[in-house]
Amino acid sequence: MATKTTAKKTARKPSKKESRDFKSKVMRFLGKLLLWFFGISIFFVVLFKFVPVPYTPLMAIRAIENKTSGKDAILSHDWVPLEKISVNLQKAVIASEDGFFLKHSGFDFTAMQKAYKNNERGRRIKGGSTISQQTAKNVFLWQGRSYIRKGLEAYFTVLIELIWGKERIMEVYLNSIEMGDGVYGAQAASEYWYRKDATNLTPIQAAGIAAILPNPRKFTATSSSSYINKRKSKITKVMRTVGKINY
Repeated sequence: MATKTTAKKTARKPSKKESRDFKSKVMRFLGKLLLWFFGISIFFVVLFKFVPVPYTPLMAIRAIENKTSGKDAILSHDWVPLEKISVNLQKAVIASEDGFFLKHSGFDFTAMQKAYKNNERGRRIKGGSTISQQTAKNVFLWQGRSYIRKGLEAYFTVLIELIWGKERIMEVYLNSIEMGDGVYGAQAASEYWYRKDATNLTPIQAAGIAAILPNPRKFTATSSSSYINKRKSKITKVMRTVGKINY
């Protein structure tokens, strides 16, 4: 009885031309993706130079966190122009967060180097991020410490420094950052902590808000702990050295 043999089929290897075509398509796709990213990011940076920032990624993240933990999703956020925010608060955040804000171009490399060295030693430190970097992160990005987010933070920091300028950066910063549990921006924080408008904050009240910025959900600007009271005193002293703010 004759046996039937079948020839084994060998898988056809893709030709060099097909490999080149595939790589070319991938590169074109990535190139278009990059162009779209640049276009959209620049569009929103230009837009927010003139339009108030209505909502930030952090606000959304906090709302999700509260919902998943069964808490009420509290959001207090009232945008006001910079001229209606006390100069005391502007000086307080410069004194506490970024002493060279008016002089650097978005990055304080000395503070970053110091933060890196202290971090290597395992010390608990204040981060080296400037007000510009914090603004870029809060308005355009998510929280975290990945290299991707840090890279994007640097990119947006350069953009807002070039397109917004210092005055607009300070205005957006003081209207967008977290200043209490569910409290965002100077006006909402002034009403929440002191029952007054942001334009009427005294130096010690401004220092109280600035003192809690490292962890505004843990610390309180009123009836504060001894640690925060020490920070208030230190910030108030440094505020006297800031001088007149010229953006």
